[in-house]
Amino acid sequence: MEESITLKPIGIVESLITNRDDMPTNGIQARIRVFPAYIGALERIEEYSHLWILTWFHQAPRDVTTAVPSKVNPLSHKFGVFALRSPSRPNPVALTLVKLERLEENTLYVTGLDAIDGSPVIDIKPYFEHDTVFSPRTPQISPLSQNALQKTLLKQAVTHHGETCPDLLLAVRMALSADKLLGYIKSPNVQVQVYGSSCLADTIQGLCRARLANPARFEFCSSPQKNSIWLNGKKRLSLVGLRELNLEMFWGLSDYEIFEGVMEETDSYLPGNASGSP
Repeated sequence: MEESITLKPIGIVESLITNRDDMPTNGIQARIRVFPAYIGALERIEEYSHLWILTWFHQAPRDVTTAVPSKVNPLSHKFGVFALRSPSRPNPVALTLVKLERLEENTLYVTGLDAIDGSPVIDIKPYFEHDTVFSPRTPQISPLSQNALQKTLLKQAVTHHGETCPDLLLAVRMALSADKLLGYIKSPNVQVQVYGSSCLADTIQGLCRARLANPARFEFCSSPQKNSIWLNGKKRLSLVGLRELNLEMFWGLSDYEIFEGVMEETDSYLPGNASGSP
């Protein structure tokens, strides 16, 4: 039986984006102005680093049940809207994880919000540790553009590792190359070994979501050399870092200028069989 539901906005989004077609997939910096009647509900919210923001996508069509994630990859398969984060859906309620930068009176300054200017805010909830699922099972919806994928992986890496450092930048470029040459790096079939710094290993593990156990598909050995080894079936890809990166190099250099890569067919390589060096 269908019943009507009345929602009362608790605030409004203040953003530089006014048209939903112009919104980047990773969101932008924006403000959430909470209405005066709900200022008390913000007490101690600044103790959280991240928040779930529920907004109403008022420009989105509401008569759509299937869609293609066209902003990510227009050549992707069609999905039911309940299997996507598409703004077009029967009830255009949006759920976005944002980083809380600061609170000033009744205004939240956040990063990563994908709601346009004037979007009604329905609710705000804190992000808790138990919200984390380290290696969830999801379909592969990779950006069609390598540049877009690079931006996505960089954002994921910084979110996971907590800072932008040279080895994080190297890890992202290694992961991007592995994804291009071996296929979806989050696949349970992809196994990874990392030799180098803890920053390199932490970032690669976060990007490929590989566990040390259950199932074991990730290994790390501290080493002065920066090397990642990727295995998918009989394909083995070894990437050896050549230089320390900054952001300009990260975006401007080719793979050949960043690392040496070797792709080979193998039947003998398995995690745990390494001798301690690449």
